[in-house]
Amino acid sequence: MNQSLSYKDAGVDIDAGDALVERIRPLARRTMREGVLAGIGGFGALFEVPRRYREPVLVAGTDGVGTKLRLAFALGGHATVGIDLVAMSVNDILVQGAEPLFFLDYFACGRLDVDIAAAVVGGIADGCEQAGCALIGGETAEMPDMYPDGEYDLAGFAVGVVEKSRLIDGSAIEPGDVLIGLASSGAHSNGYSLIRRVVERVHGRLDAPQMHDDFHGRSFAQTLLAPTRIYVKPVLALIAHLPVKGIAHITGGGLVENVPRMLGERLQARIHRDAWELPPLFGWLQRHGAIADAEMHRVFNCGIGMVLALAADDVEEALERMRGAGVDAWRIGEIAQRDKGAAGAVVI
Repeated sequence: MNQSLSYKDAGVDIDAGDALVERIRPLARRTMREGVLAGIGGFGALFEVPRRYREPVLVAGTDGVGTKLRLAFALGGHATVGIDLVAMSVNDILVQGAEPLFFLDYFACGRLDVDIAAAVVGGIADGCEQAGCALIGGETAEMPDMYPDGEYDLAGFAVGVVEKSRLIDGSAIEPGDVLIGLASSGAHSNGYSLIRRVVERVHGRLDAPQMHDDFHGRSFAQTLLAPTRIYVKPVLALIAHLPVKGIAHITGGGLVENVPRMLGERLQARIHRDAWELPPLFGWLQRHGAIADAEMHRVFNCGIGMVLALAADDVEEALERMRGAGVDAWRIGEIAQRDKGAAGAVVI
């Protein structure tokens, strides 16, 4: 007679999953806000659009963390990648002027380690608090043989709302408008396949002892794992006071591919490279990877995590407000008429 098998024998530990849910509940509770009717625990979460919106338009976004996770695996940096996960989605929907309402996550692994998963979800809760949105649900998938032990993948889903009359779509941008850049906190969550290649060229492996050497006031590992900056609260506050005409989140594609996404076909963004100082991390990557300037500008944010387009008369107040909110900001360029066949953005 064949021996009786259980789900645990097949590699799925239901008890570990239940334990994780109990660890997650207080983390999610920290993020609660108006509108949540039912959160974690049900088959579906319930959310009511705040009644202060007269013509609400829902804005949704989804993203992951990419191969930055490989650094987290090598260095044990699980506590901050959850912030990255939230940031990538809420910053995307912010581009259209949306206030993030709620967030859901998907955590997939081969074998569930409750401590690691709880650390990741703790970061997700931190990110939700920074963005002012509620963590109202998610999915933990334990799939034996799909992922090696100690590894996992993440996806996130954010839903926000904006008043229809206040949607930001770039249609008001015109020649003579000015671009301001908001400082990034590092490489954010983009370009890490190239970053890892450079690190391995210099140090041999991702968990080399040199990763813990000082790098401009913190370890090199901490510099690489610095979580993506969440711009939601300071930018929403700015939008409430000034007519921001367009916003670009600088993610995959860097400055030259993301800024044109807020422009019409007849407009060009002219970005002045000397308008801000290149952060040390990007200088290190370019030097040790022998990366050309053009490649830097189309892969990395180069120190600018978000770009806003405003009328010239509003720029100084916008810079003052952003700096007052703790975000370094610079006037980095302007909008011009685009010649036929020219690029949507040039760095000069």
